[in-house]
Amino acid sequence: QVQLVESGGGLVQTGGSLGLSCAASGTIFRIIAMGWYRQTPGKQRELVATANSGGAINYADSVKGRFTISRDNTNNMVYLQMNSLKPEDTAVYYCNAYAYYGMGPSEFGEYWGQGTQVTVSS
Repeated sequence: QVQLVESGGGLVQTGGSLGLSCAASGTIFRIIAMGWYRQTPGKQRELVATANSGGAINYADSVKGRFTISRDNTNNMVYLQMNSLKPEDTAVYYCNAYAYYGMGPSEFGEYWGQGTQVTVSS
């Protein structure tokens, strides 16, 4: 149906920057929204940023002013530019999408990428 693949994670020092990319592929009729979530061991997955097709963008309070989400609808991509990184940003970052994979109203689902590790050293 729809596959999401993240890239761009890595190790960076406090105050540094990283850019994450997520590519959606497979059978895609229309992507309603894409976003980024993150998770650390033993904790719940939390929202980082989302962007829907209408242009509405939502950021977690902890990343406002530091992270920027953007979408390339032509190529079914979503990006997360992370600046001024902090150790507490360390997590596995997951790409998320809500998308129709067909024309039928039931041909809809939520999809997750495999995650990419972001580690911010202090």
